[in-house]
Amino acid sequence: MSRPQWLTASPYDREIARLAVPAFGALIAEPLYLLADTAVVARLGTDSLDGLALAAQPLLIGHAVFIFLAYGTTAAVGRLLGAGEQRRAAHQAVQSVWLAAVIGLAVLILGQLLAEPLVALFGGELGRSGPVRNEALTYLRISLFGFPFLLMSLAGVGYLRGLQDTVRPLVVSVGSATLNLVLELVLIYGFDFGIGASAFATVVAQVVAAGLYVHWIRREVRRHGVGLGADRSAIRSLAGAGVDLFWRTLALRGSFTVATAAAARLGSVALAAHQITFELWSFLALGLDAIAIAGQAIVARMLGAGDPDEARAVSDRMVQWGAAAGVATGLLVLALRPVLPQVFSPDEAVQTVTALLLVWMAVSQPVNGVVFALDGILIGAGDLRFLAKAMWVAALLFIPWAVAVVVLDLGVGWLWAGLGLFMVVRLVTLWIRYRTDRWLVVGAEMA
Repeated sequence: MSRPQWLTASPYDREIARLAVPAFGALIAEPLYLLADTAVVARLGTDSLDGLALAAQPLLIGHAVFIFLAYGTTAAVGRLLGAGEQRRAAHQAVQSVWLAAVIGLAVLILGQLLAEPLVALFGGELGRSGPVRNEALTYLRISLFGFPFLLMSLAGVGYLRGLQDTVRPLVVSVGSATLNLVLELVLIYGFDFGIGASAFATVVAQVVAAGLYVHWIRREVRRHGVGLGADRSAIRSLAGAGVDLFWRTLALRGSFTVATAAAARLGSVALAAHQITFELWSFLALGLDAIAIAGQAIVARMLGAGDPDEARAVSDRMVQWGAAAGVATGLLVLALRPVLPQVFSPDEAVQTVTALLLVWMAVSQPVNGVVFALDGILIGAGDLRFLAKAMWVAALLFIPWAVAVVVLDLGVGWLWAGLGLFMVVRLVTLWIRYRTDRWLVVGAEMA
């Protein structure tokens, strides 16, 4: 008997792995850095830890909203690379950095003006008065000074991924996370500074990371004789792609926010179990997202080179990779299901509900794996408007489901059934699009 196709080696496997494995390392570095950061701040006391939690929310949302600076740049640069337009690719990188700097400066100014209402919005009573509010404001206001550099780094990451390089972003991610940790340990434990030192250490790490990306871009700019000035036309084009990705991200993050709000209204046990399961879901999503990043870079390059057949063939293989990774992570969750709830909570009620939710999560992993792969493929193809519409279709089906779960008091298990439906709807819409040729638009320019 012949082996199934997905078990047979493909000529594309090496290239997918070359991009996906370092991308996975870079993705993993960020949550590990956040865990270390949280552990250090926790030593300052509960008020400081609560303040960090409140301040982190608007910062994380800002990062998610402006991730298009990486995704859009990857797709644009990858196409130009495939078309042999290295000079235009370097020009695109410069314009991405300009756009990142302008957006970052605007966020910095608005964030400083709106810091107090933002902390109150995310913190409820804790964010309106007392030491928690003060700690949150200190952390947020200092951290905002690093935001322009964070966005410039996203533009740099997108440029290098477009050049089919995920190794240097891994080095920067690990290096900056290490610098941040060492610096805050010295400032907090060595000099007895407070939560502001943690935020300052993060800003320093972000400045260094952005400096490395700008250095590499300037080196390419000099090699290809590209100017460093702003090009309004190129910036408008990138911003246009960013609008579609912004709406896509808004629908995604909005759905997850609604899920958390719904879980909170189902009781403290439901919320705790939901939070544990969602954090595990998010962590496993990083591995699946590494395949999506490879998809963005490779598909963009092949379409830029005018080779839709190769783009289709490598995309088929990445879908197989996504499905296999989803099955593997699902089986891993089922195997660890007896242990994981006890690791994250001593409360037996929370453990019982978490064990139930982990079954829903495990069953959905193969679907998630394919969805992530298709997402990356279509982002690489520049099919951004469709992705935004498809995400809103899924969101508009999930949100009423979540409301009904709360109104009818159906329990958090049904909420996670709704999240499973959310991913299935995404799978169906993306798969229908993928089986057509409408996304296979060739040439140096994105559709």
